[in-house]
Amino acid sequence: MNLFAQDLIAVAQSPLQHWLTTLPAQLETWQKEQQHGELPKWLRCVAQLPKIEPQHVSLADTVTIANENASEGEQNRIRGLMMQLTPWRKGPFDLHGVHIDTEWRSDFKWQRVLPHLSNNGDLRGRQVLDIGCGSGYHLWRMLEAGAEQVWGIDPGQLFMAQFMAIRHFMPAELAARAHWFPLGVEDLPELRAFDTVFSMGVLYHRRSPIDFLTQLRSQLKPGGELILETLVVEGDEHTVLVPGETYAKMRNVWFIPSTKALLHWMSRVGFKNARVVDESVTTLEEQRATDWMQGQSLADFLDPNDRSRTIEGFPAPRRAVIIANP
Repeated sequence: MNLFAQDLIAVAQSPLQHWLTTLPAQLETWQKEQQHGELPKWLRCVAQLPKIEPQHVSLADTVTIANENASEGEQNRIRGLMMQLTPWRKGPFDLHGVHIDTEWRSDFKWQRVLPHLSNNGDLRGRQVLDIGCGSGYHLWRMLEAGAEQVWGIDPGQLFMAQFMAIRHFMPAELAARAHWFPLGVEDLPELRAFDTVFSMGVLYHRRSPIDFLTQLRSQLKPGGELILETLVVEGDEHTVLVPGETYAKMRNVWFIPSTKALLHWMSRVGFKNARVVDESVTTLEEQRATDWMQGQSLADFLDPNDRSRTIEGFPAPRRAVIIANP
């Protein structure tokens, strides 16, 4: 079974045809060698979802697909199968009356980002890449903003199953414009073909942030736009936090720069007109445990006696949005 047959056809029919020189072989290798042991179970859950014709679709803060005639039995089936795809990190979603209350209120981030995109957030006609897209929540928001095609990459295979579950319920015309590949940014050739590239919540997970910024730039066509959202700390252009074993209980955090240091890095790799458009501390309303993500969340990652510090004593998570051009 080729999970990506329709997506590869979409690549061939898009301005990204040159991606086909590497992408099919990578996906074939992934399907043979790199699948997570739980992936067959997750894909069975997706395959068992009921087929319900949507009467109403909203790609707003809660991505909603609704048919008022969906039965209680169908709702229970959706809830049970979607629960087998937990934890749900990014959302929220509402599927025929089943509300998936994700750990992150990802709509908060989107509201901070959208007003600052070029053309007042109008992505009409654009080929958009989301690097580290998770379950694909923001891909649907990008379509709401008018993107022609949205392309998500993320190595997380549970995220892939979650994306496929949401796409299962989407009308065909929307499903045909949203695509997801189990790749990391290091798997991409220098495509230089996207009008807009998003990277939200990835930079601090990279061992070499300079290489990562260079990889982001190499995906943009001339005149394109990068939207970079990441953890930052307060300080001057020389301030960079290099945590110990963990930061906010995350083990894979390598470098957290100040916004001034980050802008300096971006200038060094060739980005132009880089500017900070938003900077804010993450709140317990934006990230929290729910029935759909029952593990530890932000409240457990902060010092219970001083919410301005992490449990390790570092500054609490502060996130910034930077926009730049190649």
